[in-house]
This record gives sequence, structure tokens and C-alpha cells, in this order.
Amino acid sequence: MQFALNEDQRAVRDMARDFAAEKIAPHALRWDEEKHFPVEVMREAAKLGMGGIYIRDDVGGSAMTRFDAALIFEALATGCPTVSAFISIHNMASWMIDAFGSDTQRQRWLPKLCTMELIASYCLTEPGAGSDAAALRTRAVRDGDHYVLNGQKQFISGAGSTDILVAMVRTGGDGPGGVSTLVIDGKMPGVSFGANERKMGWNAQPTRAVIFENARVPVANRLGEEGIGFKIAMAGLDGGRLNITACSLGGAQTALDKARGYMKERKAFGKRLDEFQALQFRLADMAIELEAARTFLWRAAAALDRKDPDATMLCAMAKRFGTDVGFEVANHALQLHGGYGYLSEYGIEKIVRDLRVHQILEGTNEIMRLIVARKLIEGAR
Repeated sequence: MQFALNEDQRAVRDMARDFAAEKIAPHALRWDEEKHFPVEVMREAAKLGMGGIYIRDDVGGSAMTRFDAALIFEALATGCPTVSAFISIHNMASWMIDAFGSDTQRQRWLPKLCTMELIASYCLTEPGAGSDAAALRTRAVRDGDHYVLNGQKQFISGAGSTDILVAMVRTGGDGPGGVSTLVIDGKMPGVSFGANERKMGWNAQPTRAVIFENARVPVANRLGEEGIGFKIAMAGLDGGRLNITACSLGGAQTALDKARGYMKERKAFGKRLDEFQALQFRLADMAIELEAARTFLWRAAAALDRKDPDATMLCAMAKRFGTDVGFEVANHALQLHGGYGYLSEYGIEKIVRDLRVHQILEGTNEIMRLIVARKLIEGAR
């Protein structure tokens, strides 16, 4: 386990941080206000290798590690957590094709996904199947060389603006063993979308329902065998949880930096805010928590890279801890700004709004506790 970055890792982090500072941060407030999905900026990021970070290089991927990805998504999130989070979702969906698809499927989709000429969405959640994802009901019935799809996915990031839907559907009986994964053209007949949801945060990416009405999807678009779709979905989420944790830490770091800058300038009772010991202690605690969460994230990412048997548990631990810390640090940063923190122009309230959902998506933090508890109890038997 390493506790310092090597030269290559620092270069990767700095590249992403510089891109965020130049291409993302100056526009983040406007994108949030206008609900603008910055596809062209994300394609610029893809030119730097961020469209297929841990995709194999024979199809145009960067063939980097999960550790590298954690560095990249934290750095991008210093500019805007929402944009970083969407790029992470695109990477997760693309990785599922890379890891579980045939060579024909990989060559068909991944070169354009890595450049983000095609953009992918991950489709698991349904109106009645959130935390209980294995209860999903979207049905795919075999009809010759096609599946006929009917059902609805809910809260799908990018839906309506993306090209590829990596969707978990029911091809068999109840439970996880009846789930398969299909790669679906987002513009094919039988696929439609709900209205863009009005959300607390994450406004720089659209969120819509995906509706399947007798959509005919070729059997050739199935990843792996029938019945392994839930396994594929969960494997994707291990990395997705690391990515969203990294996004939380990047947003929180920016909030902390803004608070430090504000406290150097703002005076009250004849002193700068950063001269009050109580507020110094608050800053110190925020920095300590962030560093602890970052170290935890690195440990979990390294475990996933080496396929450690405890990797799933560590990813769940890091996600629970890191996203809680990220939100709390951002919330404390808002408090340290006083009334000004509540104004949009200071950029703090946006970070608070964006980071709140990280405690819910990619598995709620309650489900993260459940994963950890089950592992501990099984290990004690």
C-alpha cells in the first residue's frame, strides 16, 4: 500500500486538475443554472484519455487503474462534481462492455465510447426497485434473434442525451439469477424518455426515466450469458462507488479551499475569521476528515485493482465514509461563509446541493452498511 503518489500518478492528477480549472470551473455555476449538459467539454476530456480511463487500449482506452481513476475524478470534481460524476458513470458503463462483452462487442462500441463520440448511461434503478435492485421488473422476452423489452428505468443520468444504454433487464425468473445485461441504442424505436427531472443538484446532467415499449433489441447485444446481469451490475458498482467517493472529495476540497480564502478576508469583532481558535479547529477537523477519507479511498481502489477478496466491502466502506465526509465538509464550509455561503455566486451552495445525492446513488449509504455488516457476519461464522 502506498501513501505517496509516484511521478506518473501526480502527472495524471495534475492533468485532470488543470483541465477542471480551465474548462469546467469557470462555467460550473452557469451550467447549473441553465441545466446545461456540457457534452463538448466532456469530449475534450476524452481527448486526454478520460473517456475510457480503465478500458483496455486495444479499443482506444487508457488502460489505467482504478487508483488512477480515483485521482482523476477527484481532480475533475474540483471544477464541478456533477460533470465529473457523469464522466465517471460513462466510464462505468463502458467498462461493463469491456469486461463482460465479446471481442466483437468491444470493437463495435468501445472505440467511440472512449472518445465520447458515443455517450453511455447505466440503467439499473426502476420506480419500484432502488436499493432492492434484484427486484427489477423490466422484462425482456426472447423472440427469435431479438428480445422484446417492456418496462421503465428511473433516475437515469444522461438519459435522453446519451447514445448507449447499458441496461439490466429480466430475462428469467425472480431474483438476481433472472437478470441479464443488454446494450441498447438509445435512439431505437420503442425507447422513449420522461421529462428532465427537477432536482436539488446535479443540474449539469439530465436525469430522466427510460421507457421501453416493445423495443426489439438483438440478442447479439447481450453481455455474457443470460442470468449474469446482476453480477455485471454489481461489479460495475464496486468501481462506481469509488468514483463517486472521489467526486465527493473533490467537491469538498474546493469548498474547504473557498472557506479558507473567505476566512482570510472576512473580519468580525475586529479580527479575521481565521484568527478565531474555534474556527481554526473547525478548519482543522474538516481537513483531517478529508485526508482520512482520501486515504481510505486510495486503499479501497488499490484493493479493487489487485482483486482483493475484501474489495467489495472496502469499496462500500470507502463510499459510506467518503460521501458522508464530503457532504459534511461542504456543509461546514457553507456555514463558515455565513449568509454569503447561501448565495449562488460564492459557489458553495451548489457544491452542497451536488454532493448530497452522493449519499444516495451507487447504493445508499444504508446499503453500504448492510454490505459491510453481511461481510463481517459471514466472516465470523
